[in-house]
Amino acid sequence: MVTLTLDRLTASYGRRPILAEITTPPLEGGQVVAVLGPNAAGKSTLFRRLFGLLTGGGQVHLEGVSRQQPIAYMPQETAVSAALTVYEAVLLSRMQGRHLKVDDDDLAAVDQALGELGIAALGERDIGDLSGGQRQMVSAAQALVQNPDILLLDEPTSALDLHRQIQLLTILRRLARERGILVIAALHDIGHALRFSDHAMVLQDGTLISCGPTTEVVTPELLHRVYQVNARIEPCSKGQPQLIVEEAV
Repeated sequence: MVTLTLDRLTASYGRRPILAEITTPPLEGGQVVAVLGPNAAGKSTLFRRLFGLLTGGGQVHLEGVSRQQPIAYMPQETAVSAALTVYEAVLLSRMQGRHLKVDDDDLAAVDQALGELGIAALGERDIGDLSGGQRQMVSAAQALVQNPDILLLDEPTSALDLHRQIQLLTILRRLARERGILVIAALHDIGHALRFSDHAMVLQDGTLISCGPTTEVVTPELLHRVYQVNARIEPCSKGQPQLIVEEAV
């Protein structure tokens, strides 16, 4: 099973440093890791650095890679091509970096990705005709269909309604368990992170503030320091941690 470890990872835009020596414990496949932090904390930069779109210092250590496509990346904003149908766009993602001949396994993988995300009915629709939320679900399918060891998702729920948010996060958690994928997702909703993630990484001003089990990382003290809110975390009737925000400070 895949293991990812970051060792003093840095990244810059020109001469402006963004990430300051990010070091993590080993993050293992089968888990969902929530990347948390306020706006401009460096979350998107971290994803771009992990996927190789940015260079910098430090090391990204990968062990136990078992798939042809080790890392798939769903960016926060995706390009829209009205000339492609949903099915074609997902199939092209499947074929990225591979042979040009489409076989039955490729078609089955596209069908499976669309079906798992509940968007099979959109298959013949043009990408350009979709709503923002529908395009975001298609982007998730484009990442999933690559069958990666590590799945990077930059704010995958930002354009989704509540039903689709819960649906997508539930699917991601299940697929992480079933396929042994390491899912790393930037989330703004702390409640979603508490419910769906196993570990959390918290960034502030390009610095890693904390990394570990989510319920140990996300505390009232951390929320006050990083998000500048007074909040408490209490178990609900089913014993799950629930975030209650009292005020901004």
